[in-house]
Amino acid sequence: MFRQKPLSSAYMLVSMMGFIVSALMIDVLPSWAFAFMVVFIVMFIASIVSLSNISIHDKDAFEELMIHHKGHYSRKRKK
Repeated sequence: MFRQKPLSSAYMLVSMMGFIVSALMIDVLPSWAFAFMVVFIVMFIASIVSLSNISIHDKDAFEELMIHHKGHYSRKRKK
């Protein structure tokens, strides 16, 4: 059985920001803006699905999502 890791929080943030920018551009280029809005919605749904399919007890899968812990952005320690 394969182990699924959640997508990064930056992936979700990019999908939300991309949707907002595309929605603002709907008056300028309606067909392109609509197409990009669909792409960013699919990206957001993929990030939600990846979060819902991980185990609660899998600490390695949640390690990337724990941005509030001290040292999250420092170099990863070799195991």
